[in-house]
Parts: sequence; structure tokens; C-alpha cells
Amino acid sequence: MICILCNKLSFRLGVPSLLLFILLGMVFGSDGLFRIPFENYAFAEKLCTAALIYIMFYGGFGTRWKQARPVAAPALLLSSLGVFLTAALTGVFCHWGIGMEWQESFLIGAVISSTDAASMFSILRSKKLALKENTDSLLELESGSNDPFSYMLTVMLLTMMAGEGDPATFARMLALQLILGGLAGWACAKVGIACLNRFDFATEGFDSIFVVGLALLAYALCSGLGGNGYLCVYLAGILMGNAPIRNKRSLVHFFDGVTGLMQIVIFFLLGLLAFPSQLPSVIIPALSIMVFLTLVARPVAVSLLLKPFAGSWRQTVLVGAAGLRGASSIVFAIMVTVSPAYTRYDVFHVVFCLVLLSISLQGTLLPWIARKLDMIDSGADVLKTFNDYKDDPAIEMIQLDIRPGHMWIGQPVQALNLPPDFLLAMIRRGQDNLIPQGKTVIEQGDQVIAIAPALTAAMPLVLTEILIEEGHPWQNRRIKELNLPPSLLIMMILRGKTMRVPDGSTRIEADDMLIVHQPREAFKK
Repeated sequence: MICILCNKLSFRLGVPSLLLFILLGMVFGSDGLFRIPFENYAFAEKLCTAALIYIMFYGGFGTRWKQARPVAAPALLLSSLGVFLTAALTGVFCHWGIGMEWQESFLIGAVISSTDAASMFSILRSKKLALKENTDSLLELESGSNDPFSYMLTVMLLTMMAGEGDPATFARMLALQLILGGLAGWACAKVGIACLNRFDFATEGFDSIFVVGLALLAYALCSGLGGNGYLCVYLAGILMGNAPIRNKRSLVHFFDGVTGLMQIVIFFLLGLLAFPSQLPSVIIPALSIMVFLTLVARPVAVSLLLKPFAGSWRQTVLVGAAGLRGASSIVFAIMVTVSPAYTRYDVFHVVFCLVLLSISLQGTLLPWIARKLDMIDSGADVLKTFNDYKDDPAIEMIQLDIRPGHMWIGQPVQALNLPPDFLLAMIRRGQDNLIPQGKTVIEQGDQVIAIAPALTAAMPLVLTEILIEEGHPWQNRRIKELNLPPSLLIMMILRGKTMRVPDGSTRIEADDMLIVHQPREAFKK
């Protein structure tokens, strides 16, 4: 609850909410004010792995391929070769600049080599950063797809440090992870799309629960077979998110909330596990790695890989500056802590410091850097890059029941005084479905299906339910007989299982449920 309130506070302060989640965890942690004893890294690793599954899935599910396709090649190059280059350069610096052993140096490079999708999505959305040259889509696709490669590097280095495997083993592991991850992700996406489109879930919201279970199952099956579970769920997410499935918009919003919850879990746990008293001993190496990663490793990797695509130097600089580290680096650092591999440095607290610096500095400065580079596209909408954006004309379907005494009875369609942009699409007459023509006559008992433009902007509607119990002063009275204030409108009456739109002659009965609208301004008077 406090984390959710901090999210609102962070928006007002202009500080990334993830930073506040970490600080809150530190306040409650073993070394903080409330001193909650929590040092179970093994449990934290399992919980954070589960949380990262849904962050990875949403990284794909929320990406709009239509917008991302033009930058798919550079984005995927950055998320694969870019990860290896960043890890290698950082590893070399850790060895020569800080004095770490070679294997430990490359291990830290692997852990922090991927950028954070959830942080990137959050900044682009909250700051409404529509960037020129499709840079926003490039950053989203890269940050969403690079975690699997960082994970593979981390696993291979941990295996090597444990004294297991040889080059042939690592080559087979790499091939198996990529091939099985890709095939399993494709298969799970196909199953999910078929189920969502063919099955009617008995209870509203069960489609969201189904997708939650599918993402977890996809990861478990792929990992059990030796594949890359994170690659599997990301690929399943991007295929499902860009397929024509029912309720996609609500599913995207649901997983947006789930991802927010998973971020809270990971970053709060990070704060709980951290010991602020141990930070002074790692602040120098962490700060050194952060500076090198931000000013050298990431920009060099980005400039080398984006050069063939003839992007502007402004885009290259911005992409280089946008390498936020976050949830995945934390999860991989916890993996290192619980592994049998020996490390001389406290990898967890080094990564903790680095993530803290990355979120606080890069996350806060990214909008400013984009403005200074003149990379903000004021005429574009960044929300177009997400799957919950709707660029199709929004329409609503309306059902009109032609009851006895209705003014349309006996009237041909062409004689009806319909408002502009209001179309009669179909007439249900008994068992027949008629396409109305100008000469079609409306009859009593017809069900008329009409279409009209949907509400596209937020309106100050305040809807209230009023139950008419026995003895209510409105019972058995017509609406026109009520002394209602001008600001109040009875919009709908629910009577048993039927719904009707009332007029002045409608009589209110006991057990009616009235849906009443009163503008917000009326409450302020």
C-alpha cells in the first residue's frame, strides 16, 4: 500500500518510482528503521524469478509490432550483440580498472548487461516521451528483448566458475537455449491465441487468469527442457500481443498492473536484502562501473551496432544514454549470490548500488537529455507504440427495443429523424436478421441495432445507483412528477433482468435500481 502511494508521490516529484520502492525496502530492512529480519536469498531468488517472468511477458505483450517493425533489426542487434559487447567491455574494465579476477569481472558485466524494459516503459508513458526517428520503439523493443541474452551469459559464466563444462558444452547450451526458447514461445503463443478466441470464459476476467497461467507454464516447460524460459515468455508475449485476440486492450491494462506489482516486489525485496551499512565498502567500485558503463561501454556498443543503419548522431547519443539497469540485473545478482560460484566481491551490493545510481540519475535525466538533443517529437503520440493504443475510429453498438407506443412504429427508416453519425445496422425481427434499407418499416417488437461514435475523451460523469425500496418517496411515481434538480438525470432503470432507458412518463416501481448521473460541478456547489 505504501509503495502504491509512493508511486503517486514519485510522479509529482519527477523521481522514478522504482527508486522510492528500493528506499522503502531499505527503511523496513534488517539494517533500517523497522529492522525486519530478512536475509533469505534463496526464497528471494525464486520470488523474483517468478516476478521477472511477467515483466518479460509484458515486455513483449505490450509492444506494438506495427510501430516496432521499422526498427526491429537495430533493436534486436542491440539486444543480442549489444549485450555481449557491453558485458565484454565492462568485464575488461572490471579486471584492469578495479582489479577483479577475469571470471568475476565478466560475471558482473553479464549481470548488468541488459536494460530494464519496465523502467523504460514507465518513463516513456509517464513523461509522454514520443521520440523522433522511431527511437521510442527502438528502446522499447531492445529493453524488452535483451534480458534472455543477459540471462544466458550469466548462467554460462556461473557454470564456468563452478568448474563445469567446456567450450563444446557452452556452444550446445547456447544453441539449445535459443532454439527451444524460440520454438516453445511460438507454440505457447499459438495455443494461447486459439484458446482466447475459441473459448468463452464463464466468468469475466478469467481470460486474464488464463494468460497468467499460460506465461508461467511456458517458462516452466521451456526451462525444464533446457531452453531459455525468459526468451520463451517474451516471444509468446509479443506474438499474442500482436495477434487478433478478444479483450486485448483489457489484457494489456491488466498486465500493466501486474508488471507494476512485480516491480514493487522485486525492488522492495532488493531494499529488504540490502545492508546500507555495507554500501560504503562497495560504493567506489559500483560508481566506477556505473560511470564506465554509462559513458563508455554502452555508447561504444550502441555506436558500433547502429552505424550500419545510418541513424543520426542524436539518436545514437540518446540510445546510448538510455541504458537503464533495473529488475533483471537484480534477479541475476541474487542468482549469483545463491550459486556455489565463489566471488571475492559482494556482487549483490555492487549491483544494488549500480541499479540505484542508474535509476536515480539516468531515469531522471533521460527526458532532459532527449529535450537537449531535440529528439522529442511533439506531433507524435508515444502511446501508439503500445498495444493498448487504439487508432481505429471508436464506435459503440446500441440496442433499441421497439416497445408498444414507440414513435418509430410504422415509420420507414428514411423518415426517421436520426442524428448525424448514427446508423441503423440491423433489425432483429423474430428469428430474422434484417439489413435495414431506406424503405424498411419499423414494427413493434423489433430489436434495432444501431452504431454511433464512442466516447473518446474523459468526461466528468458521476454515476450513482439508487435502489427503490418499499416506502421510497419515488415509488409508483412517474419521473416527470418528481421534483428533480436540473443537474440530475435518471439515465437507466434496471428492473429485474431487464434494462430500460426511461422518459418522463416512465413509472418507478419498488426494487428498481436507478442509474443516476449528476455532473461533478453539482457536488462542488
